[in-house]
Amino acid sequence: MTGLNPAAAKAKAQAQLRRGMFLLPSFFTAGNIALGYFSITETIKAISDLANAASHLDIAAIAILIAIPMDSLDGRIARMTNTCSEFGKELDSLADAISFGVAPSLLALIWGFHFLPETISAQLLQHLHQAGAFICFLFLIGGVSRLARFNISKNPQPRNPGRPDRKYFVGMPIPAAAGLLAATVHMCYGYPVEAWWVAIIWLITVGLGGFLMVSTWRFWSGKEINFSRSHPFQLLFVLAVVLYVVIRFSNVVLFAMAVVYTFSGIWARAAYSWSRRRRWRRAGPVAEIAAEPEPPAHS
Repeated sequence: MTGLNPAAAKAKAQAQLRRGMFLLPSFFTAGNIALGYFSITETIKAISDLANAASHLDIAAIAILIAIPMDSLDGRIARMTNTCSEFGKELDSLADAISFGVAPSLLALIWGFHFLPETISAQLLQHLHQAGAFICFLFLIGGVSRLARFNISKNPQPRNPGRPDRKYFVGMPIPAAAGLLAATVHMCYGYPVEAWWVAIIWLITVGLGGFLMVSTWRFWSGKEINFSRSHPFQLLFVLAVVLYVVIRFSNVVLFAMAVVYTFSGIWARAAYSWSRRRRWRRAGPVAEIAAEPEPPAHS
């Protein structure tokens, strides 16, 4: 019995390698789902294990924050290895719905409203619980709507276009919105909200995240950054320093990054509106003069 010729053996090996390459992005997507599921379980544990509630909530927030780079890696690896597929796209959307939709909305609800003390007015406490559940649900709806719009959009353009040499998301991406909530919880080391006025601020924050996801405002995507053009040793050094700072001062650094990115989209929209209003005011008198009818000619 003769074996395969060298050309057939090489083709078979390449086919097996390519099948393995298709599994690589899905591995990171599965890791994303696992982190979202782990975050949900830790949030639920905080309800029953009151003595260690802060620890469980902090771990749940950290799991969401770790899922963000996992989500970025699966898409980047799929593009680098040319293994993009419709299955991978749909799996990635479902993973994002769990890790950045269900997990952060549940975390926001439990951390921000479940542990409010009973010393607060019973009527106010009831209103905060009901409003918190409703706003967190709106965050979830906004997140999955953002994912659905992203999947069906072909080259979407924001209402406030930016620089042509940069690429933008239309609306705040769901990982960034989830990161804002998780980074806030991690900033507080998971210690839940116990003041009614902080709960109101949290309501506004969660509602803002949901609104920004369904908006058509621009948010910088960073996709034009090409790491292959950089010097590998310099890039490795910079990444090592950044990684150390993020891990060592994660509470402050991640919260600051989340807040800056959130308000970058708000500032971009406000700046565009102001510049547009200035242009309209400058063009107003000229447009009015041009629109005036010419006086009749005298004979």
